[in-house]
Amino acid sequence: MNVLRGLRSARAAVQNRPTLKLALSALVWLPTAYFVLENGANVKAVRGRSMQPTLNPDDSTSSDIVLFDSFSIKFLQQYRRGDIVALKSPTDSKLIVKRIVALPGDTVKTLPPYPDAEVRIPEGHAWVEGDEPFRTEDSNRFGPVPLGLVQSRLACILWPPDRMGALGKPSVVRRDAPVGSPEWRKGKAELEREKWRNSRVTVAASTTDAPGVGTSASS
Repeated sequence: MNVLRGLRSARAAVQNRPTLKLALSALVWLPTAYFVLENGANVKAVRGRSMQPTLNPDDSTSSDIVLFDSFSIKFLQQYRRGDIVALKSPTDSKLIVKRIVALPGDTVKTLPPYPDAEVRIPEGHAWVEGDEPFRTEDSNRFGPVPLGLVQSRLACILWPPDRMGALGKPSVVRRDAPVGSPEWRKGKAELEREKWRNSRVTVAASTTDAPGVGTSASS
């Protein structure tokens, strides 16, 4: 009886104090919100030029704001060639955004300043690069990175409005841009970059059957 009276008194006290009620509600929902942000989806502003022209192109007046998917990385462990991911830098642990170029077992032709012409990616690692090779610090400097450093995958661009949406195939592949138009030329250049990037990678024969590892959209 005394316990029931105490519960009723506590409930009445909370109902009569909106500030206390709000604080208690926050304590209940904050762990859930934190879990969703850390393991579900989260919004990030991407700064710097290493992913140009895919992100932060020269004609953009502000940093891109993008949605990252953490669930497919942390729980499903789905790593795919061609995906843009957020990961901890192996040199200073800061968060960086790069593209997965090669996965375990693949052989990649490196770029300067990497000392070896080719590298076979060891188990549990990936080769990551920026889309702008002259403005990026990536695997060509620090080598293959542990997959455990990858935190999330870019799902879509939220800002600016003219580039809002998921990253898809180059417009020249979709055949929805008039030949010779600025959109067609941009898509053509994007397609050439993608072909050049893929031409440097020899995909491991067993990779397509490995759990949690997929091929890129262009393969």
